[in-house]
Amino acid sequence: MKETVESSAQEAQKLPIAVILGLEEQADGEWAHLRSMQIAALEKFTNLRIASQLLAGLTIVALYLPTIAVHWLFIWFVALCIANIRGFFQTRELTAAEVGRGKAPALTKSLHAPILNGIVWGGALIGFGTSGSEAAHMTVWALLMLLILGSMMFFALSPLATLVFGAIIGVAAAISFAMVGNYTLMAISVLYIGMAYRVVVDSARTNLAARLVEHGVQEKDEVVSLLLREFEENEADWLWQIDTARRVRSISPRFAYALGCDQSEAEGKPLLELIAGESWETGKFATSLHDLAELLKHRESFSNQIVQVSVRGENKWWELSGTPMRDERDNFLGFRGVGSDVTEQRESSEKIAYLARYDTLTALPNRMQIHEALGEALRYADQWRTRCAFLMIDLDRFKAVNDSLGHLVGDKLLAQVSSRLQEIVGQEHLCGRLGGDEFAIVIRDATDRDVVERVARQIIDDLTQPYRVDQHTLYVGASVGSAIGPRDGNTVEEIMRNADLALYRSKDEGGGEHFRFEPYLHQSADERRQLESSLREAMERDELLLNFQPVVGAHDEQVVSFEALLRWNSKEHGFVSPGKFVPLAEETRLIVPIGQWVLRQSCMEARNWPEHIKVNVNVSPEQLLEPGFSDEVVSALSDSGLRPERLEVEVTESIFLRDASVAREALEQVMALGCSVALDDFGTGYSSLGYLRKLRFSTIKVDRTFVQGAAQGSAESIAIIRAVVAMAQSLDLTTTAEGVENADEAELLRSLGCDKIQGFYFGRPMSAPDARKIFLPKDDLKKRA
Repeated sequence: MKETVESSAQEAQKLPIAVILGLEEQADGEWAHLRSMQIAALEKFTNLRIASQLLAGLTIVALYLPTIAVHWLFIWFVALCIANIRGFFQTRELTAAEVGRGKAPALTKSLHAPILNGIVWGGALIGFGTSGSEAAHMTVWALLMLLILGSMMFFALSPLATLVFGAIIGVAAAISFAMVGNYTLMAISVLYIGMAYRVVVDSARTNLAARLVEHGVQEKDEVVSLLLREFEENEADWLWQIDTARRVRSISPRFAYALGCDQSEAEGKPLLELIAGESWETGKFATSLHDLAELLKHRESFSNQIVQVSVRGENKWWELSGTPMRDERDNFLGFRGVGSDVTEQRESSEKIAYLARYDTLTALPNRMQIHEALGEALRYADQWRTRCAFLMIDLDRFKAVNDSLGHLVGDKLLAQVSSRLQEIVGQEHLCGRLGGDEFAIVIRDATDRDVVERVARQIIDDLTQPYRVDQHTLYVGASVGSAIGPRDGNTVEEIMRNADLALYRSKDEGGGEHFRFEPYLHQSADERRQLESSLREAMERDELLLNFQPVVGAHDEQVVSFEALLRWNSKEHGFVSPGKFVPLAEETRLIVPIGQWVLRQSCMEARNWPEHIKVNVNVSPEQLLEPGFSDEVVSALSDSGLRPERLEVEVTESIFLRDASVAREALEQVMALGCSVALDDFGTGYSSLGYLRKLRFSTIKVDRTFVQGAAQGSAESIAIIRAVVAMAQSLDLTTTAEGVENADEAELLRSLGCDKIQGFYFGRPMSAPDARKIFLPKDDLKKRA
């Protein structure tokens, strides 16, 4: 602190007179602050200055009233008032514009008021002083000397105004005394003004020095407080100091603790030896230690330097900051700085970086790293005129495992899949997980045209082998889509999109296959997008309609029910096959509002049939698992007035692979209403017998594949149908055979014991009006014809 005061005082003593008076600019930030103080001081004492000026003016008027004409005194006093009023407003404008900017030229703008006042008072000395008595002359001079003295006392921060006012008064006084022949007082006046000049300059210099010291001390206090606060808030920080030989000096207890030794043990030892650990003997330092050594060697200040250190055989990370120490002759004395242990932060950062690039479940590279690797492979292929490849892999039947056995089993299965993929690709290619059950492989060099096919085939073969997870033997397959760069795209996005299209083609074909990208897949994707767009507007455009296919009794061949079948007549695409748009509706979840419409319209149409005829409505898993499905059934029955016994809901076994408990609860609520439930496509799922035991189905529908097999004489198909019929009879269920196309097939199924038959032989899907005609008497039909 003492050094700061002495330095600031010495700086003030060296200042030029022009700087002290404010005639020259100073660039330092603290001088801008002092200039603002000088300008602000003008306004602070403005009222005092005006009051003293007017009081002195009134004294002069009273003194010369007997000897000077009143009108001259009045004119002079008005001039004095005008000069002070003008100075008042000018000072306010100046301070409002210049305070905070701290520019020296602003001080020169403040001279207008003292100049005008000096001229007015000088006129009084010369005009009035020489016209009155010597006593009055001396009184005027004494009053002006008091005004100058007051300026010296109150305006120390703005000495220029005092000097200008005093100079004008001094010249006028000298002239007035010379005019009356009093040369002694003339000399005294000049001497007084000179002494006043010296006093004003010295006073201003001292005042500025004090302000400089005050400003410097305040700034130092703020810096020290900031450093202490930061030091205290982090108890792990320490101070360190080394000499010119880079040996530790004045070691603090915290630094000794960080080094893992006593203060006496570390004192005087080289800093690098203390933190290098075993590498000090071998000379094989970490790169960060080399960087620190270079900074110390070149005597450079450094901040937040991350250094890898070894303390008691344990690797850690320190953050060091240091500044060279120098004496008053600028001789280098060593370094002083602060440090802290940032090992935890460093490890956290490394973990975050790892998580940003690797999948936590499988430890495979994630989408980000796959994206980078594919980009690098494309650049390599472009540079060396080679080819790269990108394979996308999707597991078949994984969703069924995940839904039926839980996510924990699914995660363990994914971990085993990733291990097999890593064994397949080895170190030659990069294998990563895109998310869910999707994986990817980047082949950097695919110049060999067969390498992609070999890798894809090995993936399909290996991933198809059984897995053992928690006493479960699981089977999943794999579908693969591939794209070649740069043939199939010049950017990462293009290659990934095209490989995805190829993968979609593989899934669409049933899975377990590898498809390369072909340009026509873009056309299929575009067509699919257009179809989806049109399907979203189909209900609003009234493009959806229902057909009804009759279901007849096996023995009397009388209609017992109709199955409602959804059809779509699109304005853009014409009639679209259900096999094409229904899977799309399920994938986009449009099947939920569409299914609600089908349910409502089916119930409405069934009101036009005889009371004993049922309507069968297919319900998708997406629709069944929606909250409030039973409420939709109640609403459809209520609005249509259809008895619940006339509605039969048809579901497939796939609903139990999603969420068996939710599906079972929804169906039980529907059956509680009085509706019946049929199990469609029986025998094509996984655990049909288990479902039959858990739920009271009313009907089992034998899949058309078994019917066709039996018609062709397949012993296995015939045995399955007989087993299903026997099981249904024992459970008090009815059976419906689908896909019957001729009389022979109908007779065969009757002989096998089926209760109901459905197929083209008894009627193709027909419009609602045609379905109604079936129940009209023959005479009515002839009349209508």
